[in-house]
Amino acid sequence: MSEPRAEPGWASGFLAVVRYELLWNLRKRKFLGMVLVGFALATLSLAGARILSSLTGRALEPNPDYVVTSNLGLAGLGFFLFAVVTVMNSVSGEFESGTIVPLLSKPVSRTTVFLGKLFSAFLTLLGTYSLLTVYLAVGGRLVYGPQNNLHLFPLALLGNLLSTLVWIAIVLALGSVSRSSLIAALGAFAVWMGTGVVGGLLSVFSDLGWGFTYVPGSGTTGYTKIDGQLPSVTPGMRGQVSTGTDSVGSNLVNYILNPSMEVAICKMGFTHPGGPTGGFQLIELYSEPLSLILLRAVALALVYFTAFTLVAWYSFKRAQVTE
Repeated sequence: MSEPRAEPGWASGFLAVVRYELLWNLRKRKFLGMVLVGFALATLSLAGARILSSLTGRALEPNPDYVVTSNLGLAGLGFFLFAVVTVMNSVSGEFESGTIVPLLSKPVSRTTVFLGKLFSAFLTLLGTYSLLTVYLAVGGRLVYGPQNNLHLFPLALLGNLLSTLVWIAIVLALGSVSRSSLIAALGAFAVWMGTGVVGGLLSVFSDLGWGFTYVPGSGTTGYTKIDGQLPSVTPGMRGQVSTGTDSVGSNLVNYILNPSMEVAICKMGFTHPGGPTGGFQLIELYSEPLSLILLRAVALALVYFTAFTLVAWYSFKRAQVTE
């Protein structure tokens, strides 16, 4: 008499979902598309410095820490696009195509399916970001000279992954609640526009930008003080520090390199148009240590990732499936 077949364990079911999701991404050429988009944005970041230097006639200064502080040349827009491409239809696409029925008929729980999809997105990002780092290490040396502190790359990569995971959780939550890939993409785009574009303008020209430090995105822009003084407004000026969740990686590296850094949160003011700064000046609103900016951004990123992931998981777990 044969013994009953044992049910697969949680680990085997989880790995099966991860394998399914990774193969699905390869079939849809998601990974290839992400790599191409990432390389295009990184190339634009590298070429933009050269173009700006040529237009202004200012020599491009060496930047030995470009690779570890450049957010992979992606910044907030790149992180947002990667999140959308990675998980826009990871959950909602299963409902739209009807593949959710055979998927959930397997001997695995919905929680296992959800966690497998989330982990697959993480692996896809990890592979893509690792390739981009190698590319930037070569391109950064050609544009900015020899690169230092490459041993900090794992920390920068970890911070960039955390920044992207915030947007992944938002896209997953919108897709799980609506079961529509279009709504997931457009809803996330609306959030990005509101926190990034609108928040960016307010942080530059008003006193209200501090509020956008507490929402997902780039936050407000601060400036590193030089000998206790604000830098002058010049084309391509360096020393800018973003306070939001999109800059965890670069701020983490900057903190390790300069733990006593003080950041002034400013707005743009207007002076005489014929002046040396082209009619603009920085007006300091308040100052914060970089350690506080980094700690707050990490805490907010973890809170937003946890909250939106729980919303996505709960919606997926409770969703009704019809044949």
